[in-house]
Amino acid sequence: MNLAAVFLQTLNVTLPVFSMVFLGIGLRRAGWIDDAFINTASTIVFKGSMPTLIFLSIVRADLDTALLPGLMCYFAFATVVSFVLSWLWAIWRVPRAERGVYTQGAFRGNCGIVGLALAASMYGDFGLSAGGILVGVVILLYNALSVIVLTWYQPDQSADWRSIARGIISNPLIIATLMAIPVAATRFPIPEWIMTSGEYFASLTLPLALICIGGTLSVSALRQAGWLAFSAATAKMVVFPALATALAWVIGFRDEQLGLLYLYFAAPTAAASFIMVQAMGGNARLAANIVAVSTLSASVTISAGVFLLTAFGVISH
Repeated sequence: MNLAAVFLQTLNVTLPVFSMVFLGIGLRRAGWIDDAFINTASTIVFKGSMPTLIFLSIVRADLDTALLPGLMCYFAFATVVSFVLSWLWAIWRVPRAERGVYTQGAFRGNCGIVGLALAASMYGDFGLSAGGILVGVVILLYNALSVIVLTWYQPDQSADWRSIARGIISNPLIIATLMAIPVAATRFPIPEWIMTSGEYFASLTLPLALICIGGTLSVSALRQAGWLAFSAATAKMVVFPALATALAWVIGFRDEQLGLLYLYFAAPTAAASFIMVQAMGGNARLAANIVAVSTLSASVTISAGVFLLTAFGVISH
């Protein structure tokens, strides 16, 4: 396959996802959507349509193919390593008051929406099912590690560990994953009309979620963001995806599994990081700038990464 064909294939994977993000920016600027719409739509996605999407994708999947303990363990390992490296870099180069926000922004990716959307675009049913199961690992790790580092640098803010644990346990995405695995394993019969209705509802998830992400972004944030935001975004979008994917290849991951790992590691900083910083009294503006810079640059960095990995025959799609 020549480079031009590889480039077009790459755009076919990434552009449908990021076009929805930029559509959200345009709709917000045109006044077609506002904060009320975004809040309502985000609630529908998080509590309803995305859990439905994950549940159905796992139920329809072959667990021998989608449930990959080795991939899940490696993702957890590489996430912890990137967290530690981000923290060490922050200790060395970042003012103490900003270290927690910087560390979270540099390692915490938007895998549940952007990563999953890219996985579905690139690998279809496998991307949805294997990526959906991986989302459960993502949520547990990101929340736990983020609370640790933010609490460490916010001594005046007492972390309510019980409510945090309760929030993780009651997370709709984790519940959907835990419910779907035994149903898929036992092949429990679900009426076809329920499955079809669920698919209609689930089909709202990715376009609506991506539009909401775009609606919350501000292009002006690129002009306002300082070196800390660009530094954290560079670590999140370039440095850690390159290191984690290279190590995964050395260990022996190939093809769809390696591609899925790259897409999840390369996902831009999660919008939830801003919400957590704001709730814990940190520098919310820095957190928002990191989210904006990484998300607005993701269409370029992820497309370039997929193109290079495909061109060198490291992954396929």
